[in-house]
Amino acid sequence: MNILITGGSGFIGRNLIEHLSSRHTVLAPKHDELELLDEHAVRRYFNGNAVDAVIHSAVKPGHRNAQDLSNQLYNNTRMFFNIVRNKERYQKLIFIGSGAVYDMRAYQPKMDEGYFDTSVPADEHGFSKYLIAKYIAEMDNGVELRVFGIFGKYEDYAIRFISNAICKTLFELPITIRQNRRFDYLYIDDLMPVIDHFLGAKGGYRAYNVTPDSATELCAIAEKVKARSGKNIQIIVRENGLGPEYSGDNSRLKKEIPGINFTPLDQAIDRLYDWYSGQRHLLERNKLLVDK
Repeated sequence: MNILITGGSGFIGRNLIEHLSSRHTVLAPKHDELELLDEHAVRRYFNGNAVDAVIHSAVKPGHRNAQDLSNQLYNNTRMFFNIVRNKERYQKLIFIGSGAVYDMRAYQPKMDEGYFDTSVPADEHGFSKYLIAKYIAEMDNGVELRVFGIFGKYEDYAIRFISNAICKTLFELPITIRQNRRFDYLYIDDLMPVIDHFLGAKGGYRAYNVTPDSATELCAIAEKVKARSGKNIQIIVRENGLGPEYSGDNSRLKKEIPGINFTPLDQAIDRLYDWYSGQRHLLERNKLLVDK
């Protein structure tokens, strides 16, 4: 297949390119090669390139390390609709969505897809995901994959918890946690067979939570990283209590893909720890000194 991946320079995009390039022709234009906010540029791109499927992972970042938090709603929705207005040019759209569609003010443990639209997100990031999810629900050739916590190589180790914790141990720094919470943390490698499946199958639904079977407390994850490091690293929790859980029910996905397996968290941390150990000379210690 000829697969267009948007957001190819990001964490998920880079992993998608590595995974798919061995079996498909991957198109992953950089920002200076394709401006997704420009509807004419997007139209020209589809007119000039044969595309069988689109995996849309590009997003205007709204995380703590983002340099510009403005216009998330405008940018995220405009990129999406500039793509879908060319739907006659491709057969399938896979959108990398988020648990943010369920509205951070209304999170409950293990939210299923039917919980969607119980509350409308007030934040721009969540609301943009919500609007896109609403549109995909009416599409014939689209599917939304809702990821919650996801981790792996190429993520921003300055802010992403598991990578941040691993890198801190490599520099003998304490692992810091703002507040203990339970998260569904999906290892990036486990997203790949899900992508493979939906590239070849339509699926019975337009949206799926892509989450592991159980949520894990941040403190427990910190202990796992500490144990893997073999060092007497301090773990600092800055606020007492347990924050709201961020997790989704994966029953629909497991019915869609019988036999799907998720990498045990200990094993995933071990693999990622080895990867960062090999990349230690490229890490910037200063990025680990300030918690954002």
